[in-house]
Amino acid sequence: MTETSQRRLGDVAVLGLGRTGESVARFFLAQMPERVSSVTVFGGSASAPGEKTQALEEAGAMVVCGTDEVLGSFDLAVASPGIPEDSDFFASARAHAAEVIGEPELAWRESPERWVAITGTNGKTTTTSLATHLLQASGLAAESVGNIGTPPTEAIASRGDDTWFVAELSSFQLATTRLFHPRVAVLLNVTPDHLEWHHTMEAYAAAKERVFVNLGAGDLAVVSVDDDWCRAAAERLEGRGLRVCRLSVHGEPDAPCAAFLRDGVLVVRLDGVEHALVAASELKIFGLHNAENALAASAVALELAASEADVRAGLVSFSPIEHRIEPAGEVGGVRFVNDSKATNTDSVEKALTAFDPGSIVVLLGGYDKGTDLSSLARAVRERCRAAVCYGAAGERIACSLEDEPSELAVIRAPHLREAFDAAVALARPGETVLLSPACSSFDEFNNMGERGRLFKALVAELAAGER
Repeated sequence: MTETSQRRLGDVAVLGLGRTGESVARFFLAQMPERVSSVTVFGGSASAPGEKTQALEEAGAMVVCGTDEVLGSFDLAVASPGIPEDSDFFASARAHAAEVIGEPELAWRESPERWVAITGTNGKTTTTSLATHLLQASGLAAESVGNIGTPPTEAIASRGDDTWFVAELSSFQLATTRLFHPRVAVLLNVTPDHLEWHHTMEAYAAAKERVFVNLGAGDLAVVSVDDDWCRAAAERLEGRGLRVCRLSVHGEPDAPCAAFLRDGVLVVRLDGVEHALVAASELKIFGLHNAENALAASAVALELAASEADVRAGLVSFSPIEHRIEPAGEVGGVRFVNDSKATNTDSVEKALTAFDPGSIVVLLGGYDKGTDLSSLARAVRERCRAAVCYGAAGERIACSLEDEPSELAVIRAPHLREAFDAAVALARPGETVLLSPACSSFDEFNNMGERGRLFKALVAELAAGER
């Protein structure tokens, strides 16, 4: 921690009892009594006492369950990312605290050196993992934190003096940042998602763009220009006089800083100096969108002084992450691919481009977020031979696919298990059964990881002759 991070925090409140809330509460408890006078955790209206609340109380916190009302007076409140700024819960915190921030903002204030921030509707996790991998391949200390799994407040205590935090940040997390200032910030894309939380695309895009608010002339913004929302953001950043690395997989940007494909080879140009890296075909992660992710990660690593040779080696050694176009096995000549992390339509549309048209049996469904399905339906009709629609959103997705005449086979199933069996019955040797749901998992599972692991278990059962 820096000297400036040692200021007294006083009476603090934590909103939410999930992973983030618990991490923040324990971080504050570790600062008592020198910097923190008291820690009060408000679990929210759906919370109830249990082992977690008891453990926090035994550690010295006061825990309030079953209400969205914040009572008392606090010097600082930290809100978990799932609590909207326009909610009664957040408003109550604002009324009773001098300042309300999010967990990444708190972590940055406590340990502000050497941050990379990566956001976008899709591709965040792959790009974050790959950027961390490339830095490590170059002998630099780096750790993935944030929305990827480890709250940065958990990682601060063991952080080395020279460690880079490569943070995957959601729009929820960015919405509550104020002073947060990464050395490199990446915006991959902005497509419709989480509108039930942000209400409008403009608000959603503005939350994403907050990743750049505090960048200065010596920093680097890596921004896709293949996306209308991002291209407009890049122009605004250039208007501020910032260094902007224009990212594209559809052309070569005419800019001193750019990341692009030239004859199928990944190229990064920084301040006019070009680095020709590897052919996209050499990557173990498939699809044009993953070439874009690899370009973004390479720009990050090269900006932070990774060597060209080490970046090349890191690119070809990086393996797919779990649940993101993850190979799950082959049975009877049919490939199975787990893309459970595809929880919105744009992510599915990009995943479909990783496979030969007409060779895909796709599994679509889950919790219905009410997203417009017209673009997804066109992509599925164009690229898939069959679609199995299941779960709460299954019927609406099936109807959207049947809106226009096509040769696409559309099958309905109640749950993922039945959908898997239907896909196996449909698939032919040489084809791919792709779980890429376009929906969250909460109608049937606790999270998308649980959904992806069931899919892989079903493939293993099939391979063992148990299905």
